[in-house]
Amino acid sequence: MGSSKLAFIMVLMACVEHAWSASCVVDSFTVKADFDPKRYSGKWYALQKKDPEGLFLQDNISAEYTVDDDGTMTASSKGRVTLFGFWVVCADMAAQYTVPNPTNPGKMFMNYQGLASYLASGGDNYWVIDTDYDNYAITYACRTLKDDGSCEDGYSLIFSRNPRGLPPAIQRIVRGKQEEICMAGQFEPVLQSGAC
Repeated sequence: MGSSKLAFIMVLMACVEHAWSASCVVDSFTVKADFDPKRYSGKWYALQKKDPEGLFLQDNISAEYTVDDDGTMTASSKGRVTLFGFWVVCADMAAQYTVPNPTNPGKMFMNYQGLASYLASGGDNYWVIDTDYDNYAITYACRTLKDDGSCEDGYSLIFSRNPRGLPPAIQRIVRGKQEEICMAGQFEPVLQSGAC
C-alpha cells in the first residue's frame, strides 16, 4: 500500500513538473501585439528588475528610446554598476534594435555596447511583453535556453514613465505578466535616487 502511494505521488510530481516547464517555454510567451516603436520612444525609468548572470546595472536605471525616420529604434541608457566589488560608477550604454520578423515587432534583437572599456558589449533578445506606452512597459530577454525550452539565464525590467512608481491597478497587470514569463517573485526594486 505504501509503495503504491509513493508511486502515485512521484507520477503526480512528474506531471506537475512537466506542465510547469511546458508553460515556461520561452517561445510560448506572448509579446505586445502590434508594438509601435514611435509610441514607445521617450524616457523610461526601471522600477523593478530580474538580473541575468554576471554584471548588470544595479540602480538608477533609465533608458531613452528614439526612432529614426527609417523606423530604426535606438536607446541610450544609464545606471549605476559596481565594478571589482567596490567601485560604484554611473555607466552609459547604447543599443540598436532590429526586428527579425516584421509581423511580430514586439520581438526585437538588441545590439548593445558599453560606452567605457570596462562595460560589456553584445547582443540579446529584447521582447516588449506588454506596455500601454504612457505608464508602464515590461521587457524580457533570455540569454540561454534549457533543453526543455525554458530559460536558463534571463532578465527582465519593469519600466515606468514616472520614476516614483506605478498605480495599484497597473501593478496588478505587471504581477500577472511576471507570472506569464515565469519570473514571479524573482524581481527586486530598482532605486531611483537621480544619482546618475
